[in-house]
Amino acid sequence: MKANPIERLNEFIWSDVLERQGRIGRIVATLLRYLYAVLRDIFSGQITMRAMSLVYTTLLSIVPLLAFSFSVLKGLGIHEKLEEQMYLFLEPLGDRGVEITDKVMALVYNVNGRVLGGLSLAFFLWTAISMVQKVEESLNYVWYVSENRSFARRFTEYMFVLMVGPLAIVIALGMITALQNQEIVQYLLENQIVGSLFVATSKLTPYFLVAAVFAFLYWFMPNTRVSFLPAIVGGLAGGFIWASMVIIFTTFVATAAARQAVYASFAIAIVTLIWLYLNWLILLIGAQLAFYVQNPAYLKIGRQDPRLSNSVRERLALNIMLLVGRTFRDPAASLPIQALSDSLQIPSLALAPVLEDLESRGLITANEKGELLPAREMARIQVRDILEVIRSEGETGSHREPTWDPYVDALGQKLNEAALSAAGTMTLSELVDAAVQSSGDDSASRDRHLVDED
Repeated sequence: MKANPIERLNEFIWSDVLERQGRIGRIVATLLRYLYAVLRDIFSGQITMRAMSLVYTTLLSIVPLLAFSFSVLKGLGIHEKLEEQMYLFLEPLGDRGVEITDKVMALVYNVNGRVLGGLSLAFFLWTAISMVQKVEESLNYVWYVSENRSFARRFTEYMFVLMVGPLAIVIALGMITALQNQEIVQYLLENQIVGSLFVATSKLTPYFLVAAVFAFLYWFMPNTRVSFLPAIVGGLAGGFIWASMVIIFTTFVATAAARQAVYASFAIAIVTLIWLYLNWLILLIGAQLAFYVQNPAYLKIGRQDPRLSNSVRERLALNIMLLVGRTFRDPAASLPIQALSDSLQIPSLALAPVLEDLESRGLITANEKGELLPAREMARIQVRDILEVIRSEGETGSHREPTWDPYVDALGQKLNEAALSAAGTMTLSELVDAAVQSSGDDSASRDRHLVDED
């Protein structure tokens, strides 16, 4: 059967045809694979859907979010700098962008704590925080993270972003302006050779600032450990795409006169929605690239829902409880879900169903920091209790009970009893002791082997 063009392209990208052409071929092959993986995820629809969801949240929370940021900066007397960035952000919309920014800023300046009642003020704070939460959920999806931050961490870290984020942007802009006013910079600007380079760099400053904001979000917002280099790569790629999109979109707005005739006064609203959608889409595209840079093993397979066999799920449950028990005995240790994922080399997305089943049966729990702990005394948790969770939980069920053949039903019961009887009466505490002793014996055996070799 003849392969379709998509299958032939997929086979070509993941083959070694380009890699055999030397260093340039390897570079081209790597770039094509990253590009193919990101485009594949875009066309799957999940990233675009989440970008549209963020547009709705933006419309709902833009005024409370800006009001909160401006209240912080106004106390420091530097809120005008952030206002300038608002005009710059909507600059691709042309004159209409200035009009929209003026109206939004008028709404922001009208927000007053004395005017708002208690319920309205609470709603404003909730909508501002929900914006940050929505960004975290979208980035968690990109990074295969199933658990959001705990409420305590969410509140403190979200408030940190809302308060320090705008301040950091204003400080960065102030530092850039201050550097440009230095005598040595003025001298270099007047130089015929270096001056043009400085002018070009100053024009690129807003784009580098966008790249820096993207990189910070990729590093800070996902509820997982993101390395610095992938965040920087994603931020630079997102900044480059954003800069290119600004040029294209500005040209589109300036030349699309027919749109005004069709949509009339609704044209600016539609253009604004498209602009917001493209910004959020670029943010998620950069995040997807950062994920692949940190996890290149996912480049070929993409985002697939994990399907674990019963045998793997049983071992996974036992290993989870073993690590939880070991960590609980060490006062200086902790076991957040991401550390568990790193230790087992299994994505947290695959861990989540097993963790939920163990928690629902009262075997594990999590504290306010998201660290896993035994839900009760380890001597009262039997290994057969852990196996029973895997063998009885996780069913979605059907509209009625299945009808088994009597012989198959009896055989299934015998197999289940045999598996549980193999665990005997061993408790989690005894399992941890046996595992520690086994690892100690292995270390001693390796040491004896090295001595014999010497």
